[in-house]
Amino acid sequence: MSEVALMNSNEQRRSVSAPVVAVGLVMLIVSGCMVGPNYHPPQLTAPPAWVGVAKPLAGQVSMASPQPAELTQWWRQFNDPTLTALVEEAVKTNLDLQLAEASLRQARATRGVALGGLWPAVTGSGSYQKTHTPISSSVEGPNLFQAGFDAVWELDVFGGVRRNVESASANVQAAVEGIRNAQVSLVAEVALNYIQLRGFQQEIVVARKNLEAQQHTAEITRKLWKVGFNSALDVANADANVATTESQIPVFETEAQQSIYALSVLLARPPADLLERLSPTANLPQIPAQVPAGLPSDLLRRRPDIQQAEAQLHAATAQIGVAVAQLFPQFSLTGSAGWQSNLLRTWWTEASRSFGFGPSVSWQIFQGGAIISNVRVQEALRDQAFITYQKTVLAAFQDVENQLIAFAKEQQHRKSLNEAVVANRKAVDLSLLLYTEGQIPFLNVLVAQESLYASENALVQSETNIVTDLIALYKALGGGWESMPSSAQNTNPNPANAVAETNHNTK
Repeated sequence: MSEVALMNSNEQRRSVSAPVVAVGLVMLIVSGCMVGPNYHPPQLTAPPAWVGVAKPLAGQVSMASPQPAELTQWWRQFNDPTLTALVEEAVKTNLDLQLAEASLRQARATRGVALGGLWPAVTGSGSYQKTHTPISSSVEGPNLFQAGFDAVWELDVFGGVRRNVESASANVQAAVEGIRNAQVSLVAEVALNYIQLRGFQQEIVVARKNLEAQQHTAEITRKLWKVGFNSALDVANADANVATTESQIPVFETEAQQSIYALSVLLARPPADLLERLSPTANLPQIPAQVPAGLPSDLLRRRPDIQQAEAQLHAATAQIGVAVAQLFPQFSLTGSAGWQSNLLRTWWTEASRSFGFGPSVSWQIFQGGAIISNVRVQEALRDQAFITYQKTVLAAFQDVENQLIAFAKEQQHRKSLNEAVVANRKAVDLSLLLYTEGQIPFLNVLVAQESLYASENALVQSETNIVTDLIALYKALGGGWESMPSSAQNTNPNPANAVAETNHNTK
């Protein structure tokens, strides 16, 4: 091989290997370290079991579910087609849910902005300039054509951009959990307003039934007064009792109608849009026989507000790395290419081309402590996010315990009220019989009727409260809990299947 050929071969190898080495160097730099703390999920100790349900068996440990639970359709367990239809429509049309979905789109777009920082930025430019020069000038041509490209690639040596992407991704997860949280709250709100509506309607039924009985008693009293059997005081007391009961009906009707208005707004409709559909009186739905409560540790993965708070903690932790990266130098690769000519026919000639390429470095050496202060700001925000997470977890545990005890004790309350209603009905019948026979004064009848109405109304309120407490429990559990098959419950006595038993005493 000739000396000239050997030199040409070496030059060719150098020209090929140089880009390869440059690319390899860039990839090595880009895959470098990331400053700032790495995020680790917080480890919190959960109670071994809920106070309101069965204790776990010996040797069994509370374990958190590995995946967050999807929104379960717990409202179908009430077997109320109207409630199911309202919930399904609300999930499609509710404005708060649409707002949460818009927040998710914003978070995803923000992550796209952050991801853009990992790639080179290329800009193009072009211009045409027409000039007039004196005849004596040596400049040739009145026209100037220019075009070119500039590229800058900031190498993420210390991971500031990647930390920003990490933070943006955590915010996307927080927005996803925000949608789940909005769904859980929406479904519970629709169900609560619907149950309250049916409860007010049942209170109206009770009031009208008692009003009819009291009007009948007042008529008897008036007839006895006309024949001189009793005094005008008995008639006045009977009429007052009638008027008092009658005065309660407009109050219940107002509350029932306001519940319909609330449901309409939750479905993104005008307030009076559901009046015709929901005004007919209907019974309260029956509660299911068992209410699975699960374990406290499961709640850490089921509650969307807990998951949202944890994602926000992750985002705040990553922002510390973004701030710390500002303490280090920033390395960039820059390049440019352009064409400049005063004649279009010479536009593509070698004499019109220009290009440049090279690395650059910048370092904010002194900023008066601003960078260090920004790191401390991000650390404080991380600490605030962690405290918020802790508060959210504790509030969730309290929420479930509150609803469990309310649900259990309200059933006991209803049982006693049911017994009181039975006894008061006997008292009304007996007192009215003895009064007409002249054996007791009218005051006994009046007291018995007032007690009956009060106990029946309280019983309806208690039955309403039981259902609303159950709905609140479903919400507290992170959107309900799917029932286990009876065979599975009998063969696998795992505390994760612990249930809050319900009472089915009827009037």
